[in-house]
Amino acid sequence: MTPTQHTVASVDQAGAWGVCRSPLELIGKTPVLRVAAPFVPHGRGFWAKLEGFNPGGIKDRAAHHMLLAARERGDLLPGGTIVESSSGTFALALALAGISLGHPVVIVHEPLLEPMLRHLLAAYGVRLECVTEPHPTGGWTEARRERVREIRAAIPGAYWPNQYDNPDGVDAYTGLAEELLEQFERIDTLVCSVGTGGHSAGVARRLRAVWPDLRVIGVDAVGSVTFGLSGKRGVMRGLGNSIYPRNVAYDQFHEIHWVGDGEAVHVCRELARGIGVTGGWSVGCVALVARWATQVSPANTTVVTVFPDGPERYWNSVFDDEFCARHGLLGVQPATEPVEIANPDAHDVQRWTRCHTVIDPRRVPAPTAEHRP
Repeated sequence: MTPTQHTVASVDQAGAWGVCRSPLELIGKTPVLRVAAPFVPHGRGFWAKLEGFNPGGIKDRAAHHMLLAARERGDLLPGGTIVESSSGTFALALALAGISLGHPVVIVHEPLLEPMLRHLLAAYGVRLECVTEPHPTGGWTEARRERVREIRAAIPGAYWPNQYDNPDGVDAYTGLAEELLEQFERIDTLVCSVGTGGHSAGVARRLRAVWPDLRVIGVDAVGSVTFGLSGKRGVMRGLGNSIYPRNVAYDQFHEIHWVGDGEAVHVCRELARGIGVTGGWSVGCVALVARWATQVSPANTTVVTVFPDGPERYWNSVFDDEFCARHGLLGVQPATEPVEIANPDAHDVQRWTRCHTVIDPRRVPAPTAEHRP
């Protein structure tokens, strides 16, 4: 199944591709790429939505939408300060939206924030606040959120987008879903990374309204608590949580996969060598699972995933041999099949693992895929 064809709009139209009057008009209309041999063997392949074509990545969509919604409600006043916790892409997105809409931005981060991103955010005029110790139970994420609360209390009228729990962050991805509906006649399987939960929830909700039988596979990091695992987080950033985001739509997933740091590094580099298009941690994770989903599905199955960003930010982590050697990530080649477990809370997951039981750890166990309405 191939994407449908489109007529290119006239460049004389306001907001048309190639003619933008604001940086915010650069957001969206991202391409899809066929990922095939040599990354996917035997004449098979999947499609990747390349969100790295946005100025800062996939979360440009969320930051823009969330700030406009907050301004409309009066939660964010003209010139008001934005304070947020972020380990990466959302920080860049808020910087872009803040510059364009006239809002100062404060970002609370942790020590492993990539140096390139730290310097870039400073160049954009962002005030950076680094927490130095993880929270005893909520890890780095909760430590950052506590610091956000302190900063907000000291700045009258400061607005916290709260990307983990803000339903505007789900609605923001309706546009991404609409683009997929234009680009494909049918999607059978959608593979989504699940960080804050926004893009997987927003895209799946809209696509299921058109394709009720859509199969949705969630991808998380080893050590993340989002789907009921316990364990120590690695160095992966942008994917994996030590808290439970409210935006995760647990009932949308047929199954969950967890991918380890070294496996993600291997796949990112394999993509770079094989097709010349790659990205960061989340890209490595979803590409591994999308390749597997393609290989175990019937030949006419359309598998689509979302690459949240490109490789630029990761030159001194994913693509840095010294960094990867220091953290034991070199030479970690993923298996051809994931380990399968019946229930996430009964296992110490260390490598790529698959589970059909989708659990919301904050509530009673959710229905399994076979019993989901």
